[in-house]
Parts: sequence; C-alpha cells; structure tokens
Amino acid sequence: MRFDFDHCRFVELDRAPHAPALHDADGTLDWAALHAATQAWIVRAQAAGVQPGHALVISGHKQSAFVVAMLGCLQLGVTYVPVDTINPAARLQRITQLTHAGAIYDAATDTFGPGADAPRALRVPELAYIMFTSGSTGDPKGVQIGRDSVALFTGWIRDCLQLGEAPAFLNQMLFSFDFSLFDLCGALGLGGSCVLCPREVIADSERFVEHLRHSAVAVWASTPSFVRQQMLNPRFNAEHLPSLKVFVFGAESLTPRVAEELWARFPQARIINSYGPTEATCSTTWVEIDPALRAAAPNPFPIGVAKPYAEVFIDDGEICMAGDHVMRGYLDRPDLDEGVLFDHHGKRAYRSGDLGDLDDQGRVYFRGRKDDQIKLNGYRIELAEVDASLSTLDGVVAGAAVVLRRPDGSLVRMIGFVELAQPGEGLVQPLPAALHDWKEQLGRRVPPYMIPSELIAVDALPTGNSNKVDRRQLEQRYALARTLRSQEPRP
Repeated sequence: MRFDFDHCRFVELDRAPHAPALHDADGTLDWAALHAATQAWIVRAQAAGVQPGHALVISGHKQSAFVVAMLGCLQLGVTYVPVDTINPAARLQRITQLTHAGAIYDAATDTFGPGADAPRALRVPELAYIMFTSGSTGDPKGVQIGRDSVALFTGWIRDCLQLGEAPAFLNQMLFSFDFSLFDLCGALGLGGSCVLCPREVIADSERFVEHLRHSAVAVWASTPSFVRQQMLNPRFNAEHLPSLKVFVFGAESLTPRVAEELWARFPQARIINSYGPTEATCSTTWVEIDPALRAAAPNPFPIGVAKPYAEVFIDDGEICMAGDHVMRGYLDRPDLDEGVLFDHHGKRAYRSGDLGDLDDQGRVYFRGRKDDQIKLNGYRIELAEVDASLSTLDGVVAGAAVVLRRPDGSLVRMIGFVELAQPGEGLVQPLPAALHDWKEQLGRRVPPYMIPSELIAVDALPTGNSNKVDRRQLEQRYALARTLRSQEPRP
C-alpha cells in the first residue's frame, strides 16, 4: 500500500497491508491501520465542521495522529497548517487567526477545538498546506504550497533518487519545517515507513540509535549540523545501523570534512546534497556526491542542478527558481509577493535572497544570504565563505562566524567559532595546540580582511529549532568566553 500524492488517496490497498507505515515512540502502525485511522479521522473532522477549501491548524509533535490528520486533510481537500508544540500558545492562536481556520486539531489529545473568530474559505484554491516562517515585521508569514507542488516533489523522490523498495525514512525535523516533508512524502509515497523521532528520543543518544536500529532506518535527511551532533555517539556507525544507506542534506552548506567524517562511520553510504527554500516546496536542486566530486572536494560542495520540474538561474548574483513547485504566494500578503515573485517564461518564479554561482557543469554553488553579507572595514564579506574556511582548520569539523555590533548597529569586528573534532568539557574550551597558528592556516585560504579577529572553540555549534547553526547563541557564547577569561589568574 502507499499514498498517492498525485491524487491524494491511498492506493494498492492489497499490497503489503501489514507492513510498517509509521513508527513513533509508542509503537508501530501498519499500512492497513494507517488507512483505517485516516478514514475514521475524516469522518470525525467532517463532524467537527472541517470543510474542503478551508484551513485546519494541526498542533502536536511527532505523534502518528499528526500524520493521520495531514493525510486526512489531503484526502478531504482541506489545507493543513502544521504547528509544533514548541511554539507558544500566542503564536498558535495568531496562526489560527491568520489562516481563518475553523478548527484546531490537537494531535496529542486527538481532539478538535475551536478555531478563528471569523472562519472562512481560503482565497487560493487547491492548497496542500500553509507553512509559517518568521516575518521581518515580527508577524509570521504563511507560505502557500499547492497540491500539485507536493506531487511534483514526491515524484522526484520516487523517480530520481533510487532509494529501493519501501525504505524506512528518519523523520526528526519538526512538522512545521518544510524539510520534514522529504521524509513524509518519500516514505508514504513509496509505500515505506516513516520513523518519527520526538525530541525526548533524540535527546537520549543511546535511545535514539536504538530507535533507528529497531526501525531499520535506511534514509536519513537532516542538516549537516544535526548529523555532526550524532557523531559524538560512537555507536552512530554502520555496525550498529546496518540498514542506514543514504544521507540527504539540506538547509545548510555541506563541507567535505563533514562528508568524510560521515563516510568514516558509514563507508558504503550515498550522500546527496539538496537545496531549496520553503517557498519552493522544500527543495529545488540536488546532487549526489559521486567519486569525482568527492575527489575534487570543493568547500562547500555544490547544491546541485535543478530537479526535473524546476528551472534555476542566477540573476545579479541571486539564486532564482521557476516552476510549478514555487509557492502560490504568501497568505494574504500581496505586498510581500511583489518583492519576490515574478513571471519567468510563463511560470511562477521566486527570488530566494540566497547568493550563488554556477560552475562549468551547470551546478549551483550556495554563497550565503544577501542579508548575511556584511561590510567590515570597507570590505564586503560573505559569512558563509568565512564559515567554510573555518571548517578547514586542523582538528575542526565545523565553523561559523558572527559579527559584533555597537548599539547603533555599526559593525565592530568578526569573531570565529569552531567545533572541535575531539571536544573537551564545557560550552567554551581552550584552543588545542593544533590551532596555535589558526590565523596562518586561514591566511592560506582567504585574504586578511576575512580572518576573524578572535577564535573561540566550543563543544558544539549551537543550533535552533530547525537544526541550523544559531549565530545569536554564538554571540552569547562569546560573552561567556570573555567572562571566563576575565576570571583566569593573571601571570
């Protein structure tokens, strides 16, 4: 059995009905049970007043019931709006009002509750989901993704990645982040299984590895930062996880050092790099790190070429994409659409705000964010380029740079942070002997104006809810480092 995202319904009902479909912390749901649960949920949703063409807010965290509700919405023609419980109640209510949702479904309690004060149908038809990202004004902005866009995305996973028959996908990213769509569409579209990993399981590294082993996870999708965190556990390797064969990365730059660390643990693994904003249905480009690309070892690796349904091009240094996978605009925000959406050869096109360039094989390289470009001492600097250079230092697995600012917003200096291959104790650590000449090492790769004025070693680069490196937390680490230094005895 599988879920057909082209027509949003279960198909091949007699094929392996008792094969696992969902694993969560409480057990396993097979395909027959998933199908039955979804049909029962649809009946209850209709009784609760949930209507096609309207939005339904789904609140929860990695419950099987959350996935059941998402599939029920797709089958019923309802636009689902995923909100993880990590969000405060005020944000949940604000999103409910913005979507004019008639109800909220709580996956933890399996109950329907009241929705917006004035519920109404959505203005844009045939939406699969609305996913909210942070808005520059402080108000979340809703990205509207069509049902056809999700079908195209699932088709790429099915037709291009060659993942085998009915594989098990790790699902650790919050449902309110679009990268989680890779695991759901891949697992359910291929008739495989989706292994839901809640926060409390991931926090216990031994329990996490055992959960992956027991559920025979074959496909891993995450940020590079998240996989680096798992390397602190010596049991995160092919011996303990023999089924794990494919790693798919996105949302951050992938460096050769991280890839080689991973291959040391999983020598036979395939590594695929991908890229794409929420506004383009999770991802737009991809590349498999084949032997030739591995040997070339560009730092970072390219983010690849356009998927079959997409066109990618560079306009004045900015990565742009066009195709039916591009969003249907921001929810009720034509003012935001005007700055980023445009027509390109008759297709919707989106300006990503990401900087990039092309190599002679047409592969795209990510060069940082337009809003991460700084001007320090008269020089324009891409923080992503500094990050990549820091990751090449001896004994380092990853690096990130932050810029200190004065109260008026003007820049003071740039600080580098590195995550050590063999970390010691404490959030902030002394630099090992291998980094005594770190400025000279960087000087062999970048010009002097791109070398941070100071280097700080940390146990691990802190990440936010999306498992990307959190530069604001690094600024706090800098304050801690200064405090610790001030407490050191003077000679």
